[in-house]
Amino acid sequence: MKQRQLGKNGPMVSALGLGCMGMSEFYTQGMDEKESLATLDRAIELGVTLFDTADVYGPHTNEELLGRALQGRRNQVFLATKFGIVRDSANPLARGSNGHPDYIRKSVEGSLKRLNTDVIDLYYQHRADPSVPVEDSVGAMADLVREGKIRYLGLSEVSAATLERAHKVHPISALQTEYSLWSREVEESVLPACARLGIAFVPYSPLGRGFLTGAIRTPDDFADNDFRKGNPRFQGENFAKNLHLVDKIVEIAREKGVKPSQLALAWVLAQGENVVPIPGTKRRTYLEENIAALDVILNEAELAAIDAAFPQNAAVGERYAHDVMQLINS
Repeated sequence: MKQRQLGKNGPMVSALGLGCMGMSEFYTQGMDEKESLATLDRAIELGVTLFDTADVYGPHTNEELLGRALQGRRNQVFLATKFGIVRDSANPLARGSNGHPDYIRKSVEGSLKRLNTDVIDLYYQHRADPSVPVEDSVGAMADLVREGKIRYLGLSEVSAATLERAHKVHPISALQTEYSLWSREVEESVLPACARLGIAFVPYSPLGRGFLTGAIRTPDDFADNDFRKGNPRFQGENFAKNLHLVDKIVEIAREKGVKPSQLALAWVLAQGENVVPIPGTKRRTYLEENIAALDVILNEAELAAIDAAFPQNAAVGERYAHDVMQLINS
């Protein structure tokens, strides 16, 4: 397994991590806990060390799943989880954020218990809380490092300016944000900030929530409770226009003799040595296909062709529904 460093002074981890969210929620079609556990087993066998979850996935059930799966082999993985997204039981689609120090302390204790571990390797603030200065939230996280409850700090979906403020309080090892061929906003300021500060960039949804695989051809491919049904990019004319873009990637992949998913992952990996994608999957077959992308090398001409086929801001529609977008790039 190829390795990449998680931040300037951070540990080496597998160059491709595993996003575990879909094993418990959101991408609900074909959910199978037995297969999810087998996928986690296979990931460890293949040398994947970076496993990514969050307390909000389920909520809580995804952390519990990993806690069971990693029992007896916790030292074989680098475990990342997150706090800070608050859900409304009365409205499952609503989202809020909480970055208060007392909430952070309560959250980490819950995650430690569910994950069945004494320490969390990488603890992210999942979304910034506009009512709490980031310095206060990161200061509380730094206290947890000193207490030995977490090892490294991360942030998710924050602006370059917020990242710089946080990094002055305590070194930030990783910034996690959506990044793929159809979500390239971070190229303007966030990616340069990570490179300048020596922070690893961890792209989630590097396959565009499955769209860049070329397997999704119609909104009817989603189960009724799949959250993508309500995602603006997967609706109406947006879907048709985005599908046209994906078809160009499918053609380039065919010419190179690789799968579209592998081409899309290889493109993300080529954006910098500090980039560590975490494609999510709950099936061994797709896991193995994704890992094979590490052997796909794109030359300058191929990178230029991909960029021309799917330039920045080409995707149509917002990444999330309007209220959730308010928590992005904060």
